[in-house]
Amino acid sequence: MPTPPTFPAEAFATKANAHALYVGDRINTSGFEEQALSSVPLAVRAGAGIAVLFRYGVVVLIGLTTEEEAAFLQRLKPRIGGAFGNIDDETAAFQLDGEDQVAAGGPIQLRQMSLERLLIIADVLAKSVVLAHDEREVAKVFEVIEPFARELAEHGHTRRSRPAMMKLIGNALLVQHRVSGRVAITEKPDALWERPDLERLYARLEDEYELKERVDTLNRKLEVVADTASTLADIIDTRRALRLELIVVLLIAIEVVVAMVQIAMGRGH
Repeated sequence: MPTPPTFPAEAFATKANAHALYVGDRINTSGFEEQALSSVPLAVRAGAGIAVLFRYGVVVLIGLTTEEEAAFLQRLKPRIGGAFGNIDDETAAFQLDGEDQVAAGGPIQLRQMSLERLLIIADVLAKSVVLAHDEREVAKVFEVIEPFARELAEHGHTRRSRPAMMKLIGNALLVQHRVSGRVAITEKPDALWERPDLERLYARLEDEYELKERVDTLNRKLEVVADTASTLADIIDTRRALRLELIVVLLIAIEVVVAMVQIAMGRGH
């Protein structure tokens, strides 16, 4: 049996950086079991540091050089499903200090360079980078929704064609599907089950990155997106119903004309 890897604490003797990258829709983590430092989330040795892999598409590289990061990402590439063209990323610096502290705008201070502490940092960074990506995706939908809403407010109707509105509905629902439920932002990391004494560190990181506030804001925007999609669907249904009514009226009118012609022709005979 191969010897299980050990946590490279010596690599983080005084300070290091954590680099979170949102690389795709998902990461296939199977096959790393023999190299695992942690199973949930999966953490493995990489270069002089460690890599933490999240199935929802984020990898957090801790203590790696630029060359080591590039080499690991190349190794990870075949495991990425739905790879993104533009990769969102966030970086956090941390250093050894007398106690666990999170100073605004400064490096994260850690009492010990323990694996559990680094997993908590990785968890928060991964959630933050996913939120940043989703915030931008929702903003794109809002950019499309705003002209439509202004048109309705100014004219009481829209000149958009049915295909254009269906495309807008599709974009709105697609973003809602991507954002909702894939990443449990408000759930605490698994590392806290074994180390409840690190709750305070996680709470401070959660506040620093405003995870709860950003989730609430994003959910409110998603509600607007859903309401807009529903409104567009209602407009399409109304247009279709009006068109059907016009067709029925036209058919009745044609029948009346045909009947009158037949009556007139009958009188002529």
